[in-house]
Amino acid sequence: MNMMMLSWASSFALIAFALGILCAAIRLVGGPTAQDRVLALDTLYANGMLTVLTLGIRFGSSVYFDIALIIALFGFVGSAAMAKFLLRGEVIEP
Repeated sequence: MNMMMLSWASSFALIAFALGILCAAIRLVGGPTAQDRVLALDTLYANGMLTVLTLGIRFGSSVYFDIALIIALFGFVGSAAMAKFLLRGEVIEP
């Protein structure tokens, strides 16, 4: 009974994250401003990370959790670099 409920919940979560990724990808491509695109990219990596975590729970493998941690680290660094670029026009200061 519990495994069946976990299977249904993880399937629902994967569908919800896929819809979130689709909406973020649409905003990334057609965003009117650069800030919209950065926010869409941030949402995209968060949904991707949560998708990987859900797959890790579903398959019972710890490798997925390591991959999700790497996605979170790169996503944070990328978001910080993009925000700095939008504010100052450069990422690395001379």
